[in-house]
Amino acid sequence: MVKEIKGTGVALITPFHNYGTIDLTSLRKIIDRVIANNVDFIVALGTTSEAATLSKDEKQAVTEFILETVDNRLPVVLGVGGNNTQVIIDNIKSNNLDGIAAILSVTPYYNKPQQKGLYYHFKNIAAASPVPLILYNVPGRTSVNLEAETTLRLAHDFDNIIGIKEASGNLQQIMEILKDKPKDFTVYSGDDALTLPILLLGAEGVISVVANAFPNEFAYMVNNAMKGSKKKARAIHYSLLDIINTLFEDGNPSGIKAALDIMKLCGNNLRLPLVKINKGTYNKLQTLIESYETPAIID
Repeated sequence: MVKEIKGTGVALITPFHNYGTIDLTSLRKIIDRVIANNVDFIVALGTTSEAATLSKDEKQAVTEFILETVDNRLPVVLGVGGNNTQVIIDNIKSNNLDGIAAILSVTPYYNKPQQKGLYYHFKNIAAASPVPLILYNVPGRTSVNLEAETTLRLAHDFDNIIGIKEASGNLQQIMEILKDKPKDFTVYSGDDALTLPILLLGAEGVISVVANAFPNEFAYMVNNAMKGSKKKARAIHYSLLDIINTLFEDGNPSGIKAALDIMKLCGNNLRLPLVKINKGTYNKLQTLIESYETPAIID
């Protein structure tokens, strides 16, 4: 089923039991809850999923479970990234992508390619992919920035490169992309705290971490921002801002795992090298969540 990939996307976590195995019961509960609360698409095996710590078999099992649970209710975007172009292409060719609406692929990390290398990296992935490709720029994690000029070149040169998750935090760069992008190329906010201003600049979606915990509120903010209802969108933005900031104090997905534990949606378990957030941060987050009141403006 082909559906439009715009609006609020959720970068799903991967819940673990306290002995380290994947907690599919909690994953199903989280998926059903976000779908019931008005999100628009699901992102599997993104950064927030701790995909770097999942084995190949676990990635396949999680992907199949997500597709089965979503059951065509929403589009599913699959994270397939790395810093070896050929390995990514091989993974795309060997994976069963039935039911996958698009691939989300992060800029190569560690080896720090030039812009020319980034262009040819994504050119070759786009050529190999049977489904559309969404670029993912997050220089804070990868140590390389996909510059606006390179993003726009890729967007104009390849019809199946349909968007970018922009998590650079650089509003000037994001505006340059929005100003000159093709009509059908979608810019997604990759920063929860900056989603409202990025949407008001012309972006058409977000791939969100906080929406794991507050899907209805965040989706309401996104929908109203995209409709031009700035007052309603601002009310939700500011109501969630302290929670969002606290989620990232000790890193992601440690913060959102703690939030979901506080909300009794899954255990507060991570795989090394990630560890739980500090006790003080946990207590602060717990106070914010337990005292949170959805603004009355939501109808």
